[in-house]
Amino acid sequence: MSKSSDNLNFQCPIPIRKYQEITMAHGSGGRLTKQLIDKIFRPLFDNPWLNQAHDGACLETKNGRLVMTTDSHVVKPLFFPGGDIGSLSVYGTVNDLAMCGAIPRYLSLGMIIEEGFSMELLWKVALSIKDAAEKSGIK
Repeated sequence: MSKSSDNLNFQCPIPIRKYQEITMAHGSGGRLTKQLIDKIFRPLFDNPWLNQAHDGACLETKNGRLVMTTDSHVVKPLFFPGGDIGSLSVYGTVNDLAMCGAIPRYLSLGMIIEEGFSMELLWKVALSIKDAAEKSGIK
């Protein structure tokens, strides 16, 4: 009986000579993000929803269409002219849903907070998330 690892190709499909490490540009949503998805994730997790190659997945249910997305944000600095990581995370996710033709109604929130992060800054980010969610009309 063969193990699933017997069929794996352990050679990385992205030219490591050019990108030996992940850069901030890989998460920008541009060409390098597309390369990561197309070369690493799409072949490994091939399915009809991922293959829609959209900002979210359009799912057909017995009651109609449902659109879902997952997003994560890392920015430096956390606060910048015109916004911050809190508002960016809400508006970016709402935009992804809207780009799929959905009316955004709900948002889940996951945070990875490094040890030593200031409670005062966390409070400011949380207030920004609340404000952006209210302005977007989402729960």
